[in-house]
Amino acid sequence: MADTRKASRFIVPVAVAGVAAATIGLVPALAASGDPDLPEITAQQLIEKIAASDTQTLSGTFKISTDLGLPLGGLADLGALAGGGDGSSSADPTEKLTELVSGTHTLRVAADGPDRQKLTLLDGSDEYSLIHNGDDVWAYDSKSKEVFHEKGASGAPEGVDGDKQIPATPKEMADEILKAAGDTTSVTVGGTAKVAGRDAYQLMIKPKQSGSTVESIRIAVDAATGTPLKFTLASVEGGKPVVDAGFTKVDFGKPAASDFDFKVPEGAKVTEGAAEKDAAAEQKLPEDLAKELGGLGGFGDLGEGGGLNVIGEGWTAIAKLDSGAPAPKTDEAPKEIQGLLDSFGDKVTGKFGSGTVFKTKLVNALLTDDGKVYVGAVTQDALVNAANAGK
Repeated sequence: MADTRKASRFIVPVAVAGVAAATIGLVPALAASGDPDLPEITAQQLIEKIAASDTQTLSGTFKISTDLGLPLGGLADLGALAGGGDGSSSADPTEKLTELVSGTHTLRVAADGPDRQKLTLLDGSDEYSLIHNGDDVWAYDSKSKEVFHEKGASGAPEGVDGDKQIPATPKEMADEILKAAGDTTSVTVGGTAKVAGRDAYQLMIKPKQSGSTVESIRIAVDAATGTPLKFTLASVEGGKPVVDAGFTKVDFGKPAASDFDFKVPEGAKVTEGAAEKDAAAEQKLPEDLAKELGGLGGFGDLGEGGGLNVIGEGWTAIAKLDSGAPAPKTDEAPKEIQGLLDSFGDKVTGKFGSGTVFKTKLVNALLTDDGKVYVGAVTQDALVNAANAGK
């Protein structure tokens, strides 16, 4: 899990290239009034530029705004369910960084190759710092004066399956991109922009399929280095972007080695983490989750006989899960979960019968009264149509 934490902070360039790979557009960039006048480039050339980027060092200020469309009450309940109040350290990254899923936050970031990274989350006069330096990961919460330390966090991050690593060279990355190419996505260059004072091309990614909740993904790519500088995910619902994250200041020089040093403040409480324990807990999570859901009304067989399958492909893929048991009744759920369900659940009916759609601006889920679950980054109508089709 320590490797996963390290990868999650600096995985954006790889993820960007992978998402863009769905289809490679050939529309050249055209500078709008006031935007940088850069040489024309095609989407394929821009993707190749991202893949060839060898940025190893940088420092700067990063701003991220997230709006999932959840009611404030729902977000509070989500925070409670995420593990708050279980006695663990407030400096533990697995809990602290969940704050980034809502609101607007400012971060300072620094990187010096794969073995040194630092992220500082600013919140008024309080700061939360997460530092990876060689084999050590340190996290410090100035508000609670708690420190989290984990040893043995070095090594290249692995893929989800546990043995495939993230593509390590531009050629490997380009090969993965071409392998993933399909016809469900439009990828073009949507002009140019200034980001953090730097000239950038804008890679525009849009679903070709109807029914997706994603309107577009826009990635600003540094014209000189090929490094992604800004990421914006817009919903078909309009309004504020679901995610708007990017540098406000950036310097590609090498940070000072002292930037990654950490000394435990006097009087701070230190909690030691263990990578092997985290890995065991990660493997146990599906089993524990199934047990918890089982206590709400018979979802205990999700791990073995849940019947999970995927309907469709691309942006409108829907995961279907048949629990084989009636859906749990809201009034039987714990109080925290009741508040969460009531705050963003809508009752729906159709040929399938009746159920409840739980909605955000990005991911929606339909839970039918007979225990079937349909979930995806698709509209409510798409979920209901899938349920009506009885697939």
